[in-house]
Amino acid sequence: MDDLLLLGIYLLVGAGAGVLAGLLGVGGGVVIVPVLVWVFRHDGFDDSLLMQIAVGTSLGTIVVTSLSSIRAHQRRGAIVWPIVLRLSPGIVAGAWLGAVIADALPSLWLQRVFACFIILVGIQMATGRQPLGGGTLPGTVGMLSAGGAIGTLSALVGIGGGSLTVPFLSWAGIRMRNAVATSAACGLPIALAGSFGFVVEGWDNPALPTGSSGYLYWPALLGIVCASFLTAPVGARLAHSLPVRSLKRVFALLLLVLGVRMLMG
Repeated sequence: MDDLLLLGIYLLVGAGAGVLAGLLGVGGGVVIVPVLVWVFRHDGFDDSLLMQIAVGTSLGTIVVTSLSSIRAHQRRGAIVWPIVLRLSPGIVAGAWLGAVIADALPSLWLQRVFACFIILVGIQMATGRQPLGGGTLPGTVGMLSAGGAIGTLSALVGIGGGSLTVPFLSWAGIRMRNAVATSAACGLPIALAGSFGFVVEGWDNPALPTGSSGYLYWPALLGIVCASFLTAPVGARLAHSLPVRSLKRVFALLLLVLGVRMLMG
C-alpha cells in the first residue's frame, strides 16, 4: 500500500477507537487488532506474524491512551489506588506470560483466541449483563491470581483489560464509577508489561517488517495514538447526547459478525 494511504488508515483507526472508547466504553483493542490484521495482510506482512504484530502494536497504543484516561479519572478522585497496587504484580506477570504464549501460538490460533474473546464481549454488550455484586475483594493470593488472569488474557488479545477488570471489581462490591476508573489505571501495567514482552519475544525474528521493535510496529502505533488521543474526549461528550444503549447493541452485532468471520479464518 502507498505510505500516505497507510497513514490515513492508521489515523482513521485511531480516531474510531478513541471515539468508541469514549462513547461506548469499549477498549480500543477490539477495533484496532482486526483492522491492523487486514492492513498488514494487504501490505505484505508475513502471514505467520500478523496477529502477533497487531496485538503487540495495540498494546503499545494503550500505554499512551491509558495515561490520558488515568489523568481524567484522577481529577475526579475515582481511582482506588490500593486496589491497583494489589492487582498490579499479578497483572505484570500475567501480561508477560500472555506475550510469551502469543509468541508460541501460530498466528491463526491467536486469531481464534481473539475471535472468541470479541464474540463474548459482543454477547455481553448485547445483553447488558453484569456480574452480580455481593462479593468482596479476595486476599493476597486471590488478588495475585485475578491480576494474573486479567493480565494474561489482556495481553493475548491486545486490550487494556477493562472488559475483565470492571466485572471483577463490580462483583467484589466496588461502585461502578470507581471500578471503571480503577480499571483504567490497571490498563497501564497491562500495556507496559505486555508491550515490552512483545518487543522482547519478537526481537530477533527475521520476518519482521522494517519499522518494528519486536512485535511493535511503530508507523501504525504512532498514527493510531496521535488520532485516538484527540478523539477520546469527543466520544465522551457524544455519550451525553446519543442513544448509547442502542449504539451498543449495533456495535455488539458488528463484534459478533467480525468474531465469527475471524474464527473461521
